[in-house]
Amino acid sequence: MAQTPGLYARQGALKLVDAVMRRGETLEQAEGPALGNIRKPHDKALARALAAESLRWLVDLDALIDSATKNVLPDDAKPRAVLRLMLAGWLRLHTPPHAVIATCLPLLSGGPRRLAHGVFSTLHKRDVKLPDAPTMPERALERWGEERAAEIAAGLAQPPELDLALRTPDETAQWQAKLGGVSLAAGHVRVPRGTATQNLDGFDDGAWWVQDLAAQIPASLLGAGEGKQALDLCAAPGGKTLALAANGWKVTALDMSKRRLQLLKDNLKRTGLKAAPIRADALTWEPKHQYDAILLDAPCTATGTCRRHPDVLHRVGGRQIEELTSLQMGLIEKAAGWLKPGGTLVYAVCSLEPEEGEEQAARAAKLDSLEPMPITAEELPAGLQPMAEGWVRTHPGMLSEQGGLDGFFIARFTKKDAG
Repeated sequence: MAQTPGLYARQGALKLVDAVMRRGETLEQAEGPALGNIRKPHDKALARALAAESLRWLVDLDALIDSATKNVLPDDAKPRAVLRLMLAGWLRLHTPPHAVIATCLPLLSGGPRRLAHGVFSTLHKRDVKLPDAPTMPERALERWGEERAAEIAAGLAQPPELDLALRTPDETAQWQAKLGGVSLAAGHVRVPRGTATQNLDGFDDGAWWVQDLAAQIPASLLGAGEGKQALDLCAAPGGKTLALAANGWKVTALDMSKRRLQLLKDNLKRTGLKAAPIRADALTWEPKHQYDAILLDAPCTATGTCRRHPDVLHRVGGRQIEELTSLQMGLIEKAAGWLKPGGTLVYAVCSLEPEEGEEQAARAAKLDSLEPMPITAEELPAGLQPMAEGWVRTHPGMLSEQGGLDGFFIARFTKKDAG
């Protein structure tokens, strides 16, 4: 069994999907235990791809499975889990059917193996197809509405390409040409997915870092720093810290995760940019002085990253949203107290949930110390428009002809003068 080529990858993928669906873990959290025994990088990459595509198209894969069984398999039945991988391998990764059978059926034994073989063979004979865009889970339809969910789904049909943020935005045209990519904004270059970043021009020189186009917007809304003091709350792994430092801010980068803060330090070293990393809990930490600008990219459900992390479509519920909204408001209130009069606060979340975005911004606008500072269309990448309130809401279905972007909510405020 262990000698079947590609079997380790399928075993790893099965463990990844199980960790998401049964234990509510993220794919990132599950990778260590699920893929720790897989030595070949290709097998690890294949396991990740199979798991991601199974989760991205889960509703549609289950519909196909149910169409070929007399009795509906339980959601947590192992034959259903294996069939999801088999169909994802065939329909999404274009693995030949004979190879799918050879590498996936050993995950089962006895009757379940015969059942999976029969269902897959039936669907193969029917030459079934997936729709143009994945069907959203019921939870997404309930929370976002059918129209918005359909728009988001259109942006999930393909895994996203790779976005790079440039250290020197004035060199956008040069780096676009060097990297053979496209640019959707100053300081941004997009290259095809699957690109090995370490092999790209400019990596060793720290000329750029990986950051989704939507994630590049919040730091840009603070403008040029000119040596003034900025605080990047919840800063790791560091993309926004790097952007602020590159734009002339003297940055304090706060985060409580040792591992993620080390990634920030590594990125600072590679790019040659300067910042002061601090490991602390923002709810208990106290600064020595106030700041001219604060960027709060708050902890959130991260449902806006569903293009890259389709697991969020299946594991985020009301309890997580309630816990995180309480944390977010606490951080907004802390940030407001640490801001100099006349200073600027940018609040951002990579979430599609209104409780974490629009509703939080409305609460922040009612604080005595903060005043809304509307974002304008001129400050955004071409094709994006602010909301009537001067907030920004992006989702994966936007800019679809250019490859899309993650879902973000962004609001900007200024600190009222004490007088």
